[in-house]
Amino acid sequence: MKTIPIILLGLLLVVIIVLASTFFVVTETQQVVITEFGKPIREIKDPGLHTKKPFIQTVHSFEDRLLEWDGYPTQIPTLDKKYIWVDTYARWHITEPLKFLQSVRSEAGAQARLDDIIDSAVRNQLTAHVLLEAIRSSNRPMATEIGTEGEESAIVEIEEIMFGREVIAADILKEAQAIVPQYGIELVDVQIKRINYVETVRRKVYDRMIAERKQMAEKYRSEGQALRMEILGKKERELKVVLSEAYRKSEEIKGRADGEATNIYAEAYNKDPEFYSFLRTMESYKDTLKQNTWIILTTEGDYFNYLKRSLPAEGR
Repeated sequence: MKTIPIILLGLLLVVIIVLASTFFVVTETQQVVITEFGKPIREIKDPGLHTKKPFIQTVHSFEDRLLEWDGYPTQIPTLDKKYIWVDTYARWHITEPLKFLQSVRSEAGAQARLDDIIDSAVRNQLTAHVLLEAIRSSNRPMATEIGTEGEESAIVEIEEIMFGREVIAADILKEAQAIVPQYGIELVDVQIKRINYVETVRRKVYDRMIAERKQMAEKYRSEGQALRMEILGKKERELKVVLSEAYRKSEEIKGRADGEATNIYAEAYNKDPEFYSFLRTMESYKDTLKQNTWIILTTEGDYFNYLKRSLPAEGR
């Protein structure tokens, strides 16, 4: 009697195991391939509950979402023999899980294939273009802010490009897309994440940047010197105008003063000519006869007249 429950329990366990091996769930983010003894039987993309032959069929699940590929930085020479480090990334999607399983088996296998395909496409495209094409996307002028706030930006003129980075990335994607369908996958996007120069090229770039900055600094110095000379010239012109106006006014004042002095002298002379003559002669003595000064005059001259009068009668 005790063996019956044990048998029933064993049968129940077998049923559970069989059911667990028969039914499986496909989620919205999965797609499935069923194999029987390693041979692909069918693929399932519809989410829900599905069945398979227990024990002899195997479920292989794959992502139904976009997957990421991130490559390693690779050293590549450009068409103008400039060596650069290029780091790229891509997004891909499993479109045919059955073909995917037969060709690459797993996501790790697909990543390895993409390494070869994308790296090869990147190398092919970049070696066919010069460095400037790889680092620029348009021919817009490059403005560099130098100086204080409010000054205009300095426009750096550089060589124009014909393709640009976006076109190169699109060509890389196109080249790789032509290869990957045989693996049951679709390459959605490829982009250049980073471009860096090798040491020798980096030094040349730095030297060029330094030379450009020096050229721009020299331009500003030249403009400043020209502005300085303009300001100095304006100052000199204004100074001459001010001095000329001051000299004119001073001469006018002197002229008026001389006129008034002449009038005063004339009035004084008209009032007492003798006294005026005496006063003017005394002033001339004061200006002429200094200490240790010798002067030779004839006794008949007018200049000596007042000197003779100051002598005693017997000494004249």
